Amino acid sequence: MSSKSSSSPSKLQSSSSDDSPPTDLPLKPIPGNYGKPFFGPIKDRLDYFYHQGKDTFFQTRIQEHQSTVFRTNMPPGPFISSNSNVIALLDAISFPILFDTSKVQKLNVFVGTYMPSTALTGGYRVCAYLDPSEPKHALLKRLIFSILASLHDKFIPLFRNCLSELFVNLEDQFSDKGKVYFNTISDKMSFDFVFRLFCDQNPSDTRLGSKGSTMSDKWLFFQLAPLMTLGLPKLLNFFEDVLLHTFPLPAFLVKSDYNKLYNAFYGSMASILDEAEQSGIKRNEACHNLVFMAGFNTYGGLKTLLPALIKWVGLAGEKLHRELCDEIRTIVRAEGGVTFSALEKMTLTKSVVYEALRIEPPVAFQYAKAKEDLVVHSHDAAFKIKRGEMIFGYQPFATKDPKVFENPEEFVGHRFVGEGEKLLKYVYWSNGREIDDPTVENKQCPAKDLVVLLSRVMLVELFLRYDTFTIEAGTLLLGGLKTLLPALIKWVGLAGEKLHRELCDEIRTIVRAEGGVTFSALEKMTLTKSVVYEALRFEPPVAFQYAKAKKDLVVHRPMMRLLRSRRRK
Repeated sequence: MSSKSSSSPSKLQSSSSDDSPPTDLPLKPIPGNYGKPFFGPIKDRLDYFYHQGKDTFFQTRIQEHQSTVFRTNMPPGPFISSNSNVIALLDAISFPILFDTSKVQKLNVFVGTYMPSTALTGGYRVCAYLDPSEPKHALLKRLIFSILASLHDKFIPLFRNCLSELFVNLEDQFSDKGKVYFNTISDKMSFDFVFRLFCDQNPSDTRLGSKGSTMSDKWLFFQLAPLMTLGLPKLLNFFEDVLLHTFPLPAFLVKSDYNKLYNAFYGSMASILDEAEQSGIKRNEACHNLVFMAGFNTYGGLKTLLPALIKWVGLAGEKLHRELCDEIRTIVRAEGGVTFSALEKMTLTKSVVYEALRIEPPVAFQYAKAKEDLVVHSHDAAFKIKRGEMIFGYQPFATKDPKVFENPEEFVGHRFVGEGEKLLKYVYWSNGREIDDPTVENKQCPAKDLVVLLSRVMLVELFLRYDTFTIEAGTLLLGGLKTLLPALIKWVGLAGEKLHRELCDEIRTIVRAEGGVTFSALEKMTLTKSVVYEALRFEPPVAFQYAKAKKDLVVHRPMMRLLRSRRRK
């Protein structure tokens, strides 16, 4: 594309590709501004965290500028970030420029406009913060590829074993307490899997004991706190903003936990560290990088991905559950087990995993700096980005681009089946296109294929073990219904044996007569319906309701009038 600006065309590169719009799109100035120094970034930070929220923050600016490419500030701002100014890319066409390391630099931008203290990683800039142009990047990423290749045969059997323990723990805790929180048990399972994968022993057999996931969570929090909000009451927003977003949390507060993690990995990875030394990487530097890969990239990724996967599949409903059950059970039976070959044949299962990664990617943000003047395309315009400017992409908007995906806000399990596979080039969760492969020259996640594999195995184990109704019960652990189910079990349990016998008689008699659990059968269970309504009355899952009066009105309280009339008598 020839430039229409005053810059020398020889220095201007285009980000167009086979998927880009025609190169004759008008070259427009990038809309938006950064506001006044210091105050502009703080205003945008408050809008982002408190006044608007993430999605509304971006949506209002898209509407204001009538563009998916614009200038804004990204948190955390002063005093953690020295420069909050970014050019935001919020559509599927402009977003991939962030992956092109021939045109953009990925130096120290892994989490955003700031870099956490290297005191949190043993004094080293780990691989995630290195640009591919740095010699150490290729050494470290090649080591990671080698490790993953050597562990290839352990992925499926080890993860299946860990998932079996997960489901047993979920069922046991639910039976004992009448309630269970999926995320807590999932986090522990994820950490145990990661540690057993890389260290070949259970963390409970080391000094970590059962606290490995908790220690990792604290360490992750100290790195990501500037990007987080705790959901506190509005009165506390100011204090939270000062505490989390204004000054870095001191690394020494989590040093003890990190050292325990480091020592546990160091003492269990002798052969891997030997390989690192032979390739020219210092033993302790390699270990700090591997702790980051295992604790931040792998465990942190599973901590986000698995609950999201369960949530979206659960919300998708009974029809999709039946289809997944049919596909998974049929293929596992035909293949004689859960194998790589079997997983590859599960087209719907693969599509569901990709759809979960599309609709709620585990990594929401991407950052890069322009190496030179370049042009980026959106659907309807071209924009010049100058050398050194920070480019930012909010992935949930790019992967829900309505000009690429039909019904982008809906979870569509079949989206990537058949011809839908062509849309995989717009799935960007791995810091690259789903159709591309990670290499030492790019910043795409080296464990990209492993993440997809583990997600498929999760669904396979889920639907081999549970049918539709059971999986619906499992998904109640997420969202507002996690309050209802424990309350229902509690009150029915306290009601006593007489009610239990009556419920048994009604349910078993009607199910037998109707030939199964159907809508018709459920409608005939009058006592069962009454028990559910009574639980909802006695302990409603939503305790509070709020509204504002549109006009002056009168609210009657009959009981108060009755009490007053009695006093007069």
